[in-house]
Amino acid sequence: MSKLLLVETKLHLRDGWYLLFAIGLPLLLLQFLGKVAGPAFPALMVMLSALTLSFSVLPGVLAAYREQGVLRRMSTTPVSPLRMLTVQLVINLVVGIVATALLVAFGPGVPRNVAGFVLVFLLGSAALMAMGLVIAAVAPNGKSAPIIGSAAMFPLMFVAGMWVPREYLPEAVRVIGDYSVAGPFAQALSATWAGQAPQLPHLLVLAAGLVVFGALAVRVFRWE
Repeated sequence: MSKLLLVETKLHLRDGWYLLFAIGLPLLLLQFLGKVAGPAFPALMVMLSALTLSFSVLPGVLAAYREQGVLRRMSTTPVSPLRMLTVQLVINLVVGIVATALLVAFGPGVPRNVAGFVLVFLLGSAALMAMGLVIAAVAPNGKSAPIIGSAAMFPLMFVAGMWVPREYLPEAVRVIGDYSVAGPFAQALSATWAGQAPQLPHLLVLAAGLVVFGALAVRVFRWE
């Protein structure tokens, strides 16, 4: 596992163009809009970074491996789907931590409930990345993976209240958002940023998302 993690980390650093989107875009938006946007805006930028990693970066890498035959060759080694997917999740989670640290360092403020924020960030990011792993597990090539990921990401952003504040959304959309992983993630991040404790239902949805989608990704994973 450690050797695989080291090799994959080197490959990610070598092809690090995606950092411009996962780290640079939220940071730029925060710099230009952070002082005039609402108090929840920094937390939403943290989620935007996690969404970008989960649905654009992560699926694209594994799908490109599948297209290039890398996964087919790895299938003859002791590397299991669980190990491969876990390594990808860990690497992208570390990138998300770096992105979040920069957003906090250069943003207009810091989370008032630091412990709660860290818990929500780690659990929510891992749950979103587990959803991205399902796409990565079946996407046939590197071109289709980001398209599928975007088709999933933008509706999640909508029901989470990133386009329109939740209070202006129809009741049915708010209910969908409450169980979408992205919705509870956004609400819990905003709450902890404001100094409140994360609500137990939000944490349960995030934990369930991590377990369910993580298990599904391992189940449907294809080497080729």
